[in-house]
Amino acid sequence: MSISRFANTYQAQESEPEEEIFEATLRPQNFNQVIGRQREKQALQMMIKAVNTRSEPLDHILFHGPPGLGKTSLAHVVAKEMGTTIQITSGPAIEKQGDLAAILTSLPRNAILFIDEIHRLNRTVEEILYPAMEDRVLDIIVGKGAGAKTLRVDLEPFTIIAATTRVGLISKPLLDRFGVDFRLDFYSISEMTELVLQKAKWLKAEIDLDAALMIAERSRRTPRIALKILKRVRENALANNRPILTSALVEDTLQLLEIDNQGLDYLDRKILQTIIEKFQGGPVGLNSLAASLSEEIDTISSVYEPYLLQEGFLVRTARGRRVTLKTFSHFNIAIPEDWQTHNIY
Repeated sequence: MSISRFANTYQAQESEPEEEIFEATLRPQNFNQVIGRQREKQALQMMIKAVNTRSEPLDHILFHGPPGLGKTSLAHVVAKEMGTTIQITSGPAIEKQGDLAAILTSLPRNAILFIDEIHRLNRTVEEILYPAMEDRVLDIIVGKGAGAKTLRVDLEPFTIIAATTRVGLISKPLLDRFGVDFRLDFYSISEMTELVLQKAKWLKAEIDLDAALMIAERSRRTPRIALKILKRVRENALANNRPILTSALVEDTLQLLEIDNQGLDYLDRKILQTIIEKFQGGPVGLNSLAASLSEEIDTISSVYEPYLLQEGFLVRTARGRRVTLKTFSHFNIAIPEDWQTHNIY
């Protein structure tokens, strides 16, 4: 993959196999290795301690928030802290009721089933998940028509940990069956810096504090992006026989990746510039924006938009998305008079 193409795709929701392996090798193994997430860690540790004294499974857990914030990593840590096995699947991968039945009946006692992108679970599949989550039973319909019978199969106690970037798309009956849900927010810069230093140490790569801070500031406060930038910086260092990852080396790599001083990449800037140039700064509907960019609506709304909203480059209104004064300033573009008149903060 060329550098210019990587700049457009390194944030994709579904990583390439190589990236997934790289991330897996750097996952924390226990709560002590998890950077930040104090509220979540305290609650999960309390829950684990309570159920371990009674040898019971955990309540079902839902992690939701923008992609790349560590939902999968937390699920792995919970499994390790529980001393149990974890089986991983995703909503789109479970196509039929039989697929889910096969998974649930194969789970050992107190195991964890991690379902990523649970908002994409087929509704017919979801229906057999309700009694499984609530009563640990599986209702299987045998036969058709008037002669159809329901066969009830008892399941071993188990816990579902689910992750989603679109919690609003989860049906209420399914949402109600989770005992606890955690909204994962973006990391602070200090937490991101600590995370970069930790991962560099695990990679046995020597890195300057200034270089770690620069990666933290330019990674959209998202661990997955920080890891991918760190990997590219390390590759740059190896290619140029540089033993230490310095801020100059990071800056050189970021320029190649077309990531600016606010952490915005090619598509971030394209989104904002399209709203300014084609829609006079907005507001513009998401469908119209996606069509103008030739991008999927879900990619814009779940991958790119959360950070742009969080950092104040974009706002949502009843009439659609519009840029902010900060956006005009970032691109050094004069603010149209009529835009200021119709967009009062």
